[in-house]
Amino acid sequence: MHHRLKLVTGLLCAGLISASTAASVDDGEWAYFGGDNNFNRYSPLDQINADNVDQLRVLWRRDATAASLRDEYDGLGHEKNLRSTPLLIDGVLYAPNIFGLVEAFDPATGDTLWTQEPYERTLAEASGISSRGIAHWQQGIDQRLMVVRGGYLYALNPQTGEPLPDFGREEPGRVGLAYGAENANRFALTTSPLVVGDTAVIGGFLNGAGDGGNVKEAAPENIRGFDVRTGELKWVFNVVPRPGEFGYDTWENGSAEWSGDIGSWCCLSADDELGMVYVPLGSPTSAYYGGHRPGDNLYANSLLALDAETGERIWHFQMIHHDLWEYDNGSPPVLGDIAVDGRTIKAVMQANKNGFVYVFDRTNGEPVWPIVETPVPQSTVEGEATSATQPIPTKPPAFDRQGISLDDLIDFTPALRNQALEMVENFTLGPLYTPPSPWIENGNQGTITVPDAWGSGNWHTGAFDPETGTYFAVSYANPGNLAIAPTDSEFATMTHAIPSEASYDAPGIQGLPLVKPPYGRVTALNMNTGELEWSVANGDGPRDHPLLRDLDLPPLGIPNRAAPLVTGSLLFVGEGSDAVIGTVPGGGGAFDDPDTGYDESWRWGTIFRAYDKSTGATVFEIDLGAGTTGAPMTYLHDGKQYIVVAISSRATEPEWVALGLDQ
Repeated sequence: MHHRLKLVTGLLCAGLISASTAASVDDGEWAYFGGDNNFNRYSPLDQINADNVDQLRVLWRRDATAASLRDEYDGLGHEKNLRSTPLLIDGVLYAPNIFGLVEAFDPATGDTLWTQEPYERTLAEASGISSRGIAHWQQGIDQRLMVVRGGYLYALNPQTGEPLPDFGREEPGRVGLAYGAENANRFALTTSPLVVGDTAVIGGFLNGAGDGGNVKEAAPENIRGFDVRTGELKWVFNVVPRPGEFGYDTWENGSAEWSGDIGSWCCLSADDELGMVYVPLGSPTSAYYGGHRPGDNLYANSLLALDAETGERIWHFQMIHHDLWEYDNGSPPVLGDIAVDGRTIKAVMQANKNGFVYVFDRTNGEPVWPIVETPVPQSTVEGEATSATQPIPTKPPAFDRQGISLDDLIDFTPALRNQALEMVENFTLGPLYTPPSPWIENGNQGTITVPDAWGSGNWHTGAFDPETGTYFAVSYANPGNLAIAPTDSEFATMTHAIPSEASYDAPGIQGLPLVKPPYGRVTALNMNTGELEWSVANGDGPRDHPLLRDLDLPPLGIPNRAAPLVTGSLLFVGEGSDAVIGTVPGGGGAFDDPDTGYDESWRWGTIFRAYDKSTGATVFEIDLGAGTTGAPMTYLHDGKQYIVVAISSRATEPEWVALGLDQ
């Protein structure tokens, strides 16, 4: 056992350390994969600051591919997307490896302390993918790591990694998460539980669910609370209301009986003092055509505030009525106190894929600034019933582009501008919430949507600096295409869906995006005033493209998913990785355009940066050799500040890299 773990465990046994103070970012620890239950990705540590950040160096690197496990199981392959953000608890780092098995390692060296074993010695149990993080719970001398892996919730001994036998009835150490409902696919959540009090709250996600397909039936991905000691199910919140529950009437024509999905696949947060958990919810089944689900469709695309002990709804807000764009609340609800017009507000800040941050008083759900129901374009698709209005925040402004017009098309050169205009002649353009349009052979090819279904805000978006009241959004807004036509599949249970002839991708131009830069950006929003502070391009982008390299352009930004870390002095952001799903049309991967030969590897970066958090100026860069795949974290160990981030690429193996001052 690590020496600090021995010391802290002994103090806990003696009753000299309380559960509430055993792990805190204020003490240089990192207790949850978002920092703490506030999920603000913030630490007050400032040993690494603007005056010495130029001395930041790689101190150790740790392989995340579990070589010994791969040696034991022939044919055990692994993906490259290491989502994992480590925790630092009692002087030990804990993180899921590329198979989702938790590893404990020394924070000073990266050396292994223990690795979780597969529950059974089979290839099926050894197989898995990484998750974004884990959770920690303790009361007195009792402490445990809470882990979602595959279809199970595990409780592990932090000292050994072994499953705790008092957790779970049928299988000691774990409880099954399968919904067991009709139309339920395999449970496949890749995020952490959230522990509030004695409750482990689990979001929902089913592999192979119905978004965008031509089948209207799916199981609801309900939110659940489990007892951290026993694994007993304490409560269930129905994301599609049942008869007699609030919101059932928002699913017209009985559509609540067959509609589903709507899970919380990203990140949860909680106010421990209020005992409230904040749950961002996603889109309903077959998100691009809603003729089979008329109405506003609660609780799709909503932020829920639940009582962590009972699962009862305290308040909610729906960001998108009757979603047709798959605009999930795919970002963490970030908690922080702000000062607005002379009053202090306990706020929750929820980013959406659409590029807005919705800001509420987290105690009661009241918007901090007015959110106005605004008329939006209506659908011309047969059988569709678009919501007449959508709720638009008056503050803060959007953190990335929304909608598309001819003025948004690239104009680096007259020739590129003319090509862009020709490209969109057979597409529908319009502002945010322009609905999918009918696909017509040799005619309209769909609606170009900005952002596309991957969103400008996603799991990586959002960090909050409580010192300045600043919210940092890392984003990109890639154009997509949504076209609808009558279905002709014998397996379809819907009348309309995206036809096989239509592309989800907006047209590109010789390896360049259709729209003007920046293609990836970092934006600072002042949450005390609701105003934009600054916005900068994140990365060089296609400056070296053959058609642009002679134009002496400024940084254009890389369209990728990098997560921020804010400290007492700086903002740290990488450039993302081609291993991360959802970074380009088609799900990721650099490629060569077969017609032009132009290499699109500019979409991927290997640089990790420190920004001046007050201005957005770059103050430091380091090449890590691969892009970032998980969110960075920081901690203090033996008086020294470290920063650890997961990296990999399609060409390199996943690993964690630790940075610190060169001294």
